[in-house]
Amino acid sequence: MSKIPVLADEDEPRAIDTHAHQPTSEFLHDAGGEMMQDAAERFGTDLHTWDYDEMVEEYHEHGIGKAVLLGWDAETNTGNPPVPNEYVAEVRDDYPDFFVGFGSVDPLKDDCVEEARRCVEDLGLSGFKFQQIAQGFDPSDEAHAELFSTIEDLGVPVVFHGGNSTLGACSPGGRGLKIKYGNPMLIDDVAAEHPDLQILIAHPAFPWEREQLAICQQKGNVYMDLSGWLPKYIDEQVLHYAATVLKDKVMFGTDYPMIRPETWLSSFEEHTNFSEEIQRKLLWENAEAFLGL
Repeated sequence: MSKIPVLADEDEPRAIDTHAHQPTSEFLHDAGGEMMQDAAERFGTDLHTWDYDEMVEEYHEHGIGKAVLLGWDAETNTGNPPVPNEYVAEVRDDYPDFFVGFGSVDPLKDDCVEEARRCVEDLGLSGFKFQQIAQGFDPSDEAHAELFSTIEDLGVPVVFHGGNSTLGACSPGGRGLKIKYGNPMLIDDVAAEHPDLQILIAHPAFPWEREQLAICQQKGNVYMDLSGWLPKYIDEQVLHYAATVLKDKVMFGTDYPMIRPETWLSSFEEHTNFSEEIQRKLLWENAEAFLGL
C-alpha cells in the first residue's frame, strides 16, 4: 500500500480529514433516506454500514490522524430524522484522539439558537455543519441572522455546503431539493455580516467554483476544502489557487464514506504535482490552524 511522500515520512498519522460522515445507519439510512440512496448510486457505491473501529483503522492505515465528524439535521425540509448531536458527542468521546465533533442544527426549527448553544456549552462540540440544499434554506436570509450571531459569539467555526449536491440525483424533481441554496454567494453575505465567524465551504462548489475562489480570496474568514470530489475531477483553476494565492486556506476532505481515504489520496498523488510545502498545508497544517488544534 503506497502513501504520498509527506504521509509516508510521518511516524504517526498526521493528515486531517475535514469532512467525514458516519458509516452507520444513523446517517446513511435514517437521516439520508431515499435521497442518500440516490447519491450512492451516483457515486457508484452502496449503503452497507460498518463500525467506528474499522473506520479509524482505515484512516490510520493511510496516514490520517484526525477526522471532523459532522452532525446532520435536515428534518424540517426532508422529513428524515437527524443524526442526534448527542450521538456525535458520544462517538467523539469514544475516540477522543481521532474525532473532532461538529454538531448540526436545523435553521427552520424554532429552537435552533438554543440547540446551537447546547451543542457547544453542554456537549462540547467544536463547530457546526450546514447543508443548505438538504435543509432547504438561504443562509443570507435575515431570518437566520440570530443563529449565526450566536455561533459567532460561541467562537466556533461552521462548515457550509458548497455547490451542487448528488442528494436526490436523477429522481423526479430531485426529491424537491433546490441546488440554488448551494451557491457560495449566499455564504458571502454571512461572511460579510459576521466577520468573526470562521467559515469553511465544503467541496469545490461546482458550478460556482470561481465565485467560491473569489470569496475565499476576498474574505479573510472564509476557507474551502476539496471533499466530495476526487482530485482528477477538480477544476484546474481550483488546484492552481490551492497551490498559490489560497495556499493557506484550502484543506483536505473526503466526504467519507462516499469517498474513501485511499481513493482520494491515490487520485491526489496521481493528478497533482504539489510541492511538499503545499501538501503539508493542504493535508493538515491549514486544518490545524482553522480548527485550533
